[in-house]
Amino acid sequence: MISSRLSRTPLSVLDLAHVRQGGDAAEAFRHTLDLAQHVERWGYERFWLAEHHNISGVASAATSVLIGHVAGGTKTIRVGSGGIMLPNHAPLVIAEQFGTLEALYPGRIDLGLGRAPGGDYAAARALGKDLKAQGDDFPALLEELRGFLAPRRPGQAVTAYPGAGANVPIWLLGSSEFSAALAAELGLPFAFASHFQPDNLMAALELYRERFRPSEILDRPYTMAGIPVIAAETDQEAQWLATTPQQAFLNLIRNHPGPLMPPVKKLDWNPFEESAVASRFRAAVVGTAEIVRSGLELFLAETKVDELIIATTVYDHAVRLRSYEMVAEIAGKSVEQKAFASLG
Repeated sequence: MISSRLSRTPLSVLDLAHVRQGGDAAEAFRHTLDLAQHVERWGYERFWLAEHHNISGVASAATSVLIGHVAGGTKTIRVGSGGIMLPNHAPLVIAEQFGTLEALYPGRIDLGLGRAPGGDYAAARALGKDLKAQGDDFPALLEELRGFLAPRRPGQAVTAYPGAGANVPIWLLGSSEFSAALAAELGLPFAFASHFQPDNLMAALELYRERFRPSEILDRPYTMAGIPVIAAETDQEAQWLATTPQQAFLNLIRNHPGPLMPPVKKLDWNPFEESAVASRFRAAVVGTAEIVRSGLELFLAETKVDELIIATTVYDHAVRLRSYEMVAEIAGKSVEQKAFASLG
């Protein structure tokens, strides 16, 4: 029997530690860890957390701290950042943080890096960012960080300890062609944020593959794409559940971020807002097991990515668990048959 592309593709999880209406950050962190423990058993490859700031309802701001929380409560799944917004931090600090994480949980930590602020103008200002840089300093910051994570050189004035010589895989993340080109030049794996910005996905993947230079890290291109997925027993239920992330996008468009809202029968939006939300949610796969199966197979056939990182944003934690479980069942994943990615 010939296996499907989906069954051969590693599946991972992207989590933002969403706070839901009526809940708080502590509950969100409990749910994050519980989700990680479940998906570990269901054969998922990685569990990544994203750095965001000044977004009410998103509690993953202290990303390195939360990575440690999740890694400490799991045993085998890789845990990492999707991503750390490097221009927000001194490279030395990130090298020390991830060197520490790697020392605590050897062979299980990923360092995904982005160049956006992970928040609005006010957040960027509060973080002390150069507001005129617009991410232009990212390549230099990346070079500095990689230097701190490399084995210590004779005469090196500043050493990241822990950090120097740490074998922490670095990924470049992006929603445009900038990081795709840089990842290709450096021979690093590339992950595209199509879970919220799908428009440039194909162009970025094509650029990355065309310009890829083999490195000591990779001998061929390795790509991951984010994709929103909601699986449910009926299509009607799945579409109803999807109104929660749609409300979240809508509130961002209106500049009124907040906690996750329960699903609703009908969304109160104007045509412009509906179109904007649909554009952000265009890559989403929502429906029954068969709809999700065909949707993911089609996405993989079109993009030919090596790995999927799934973002499931629903109000009820048990429902979110069931959606991830259904996707694992659809893909034929299990602890015993886990398909580990080539990056370890």
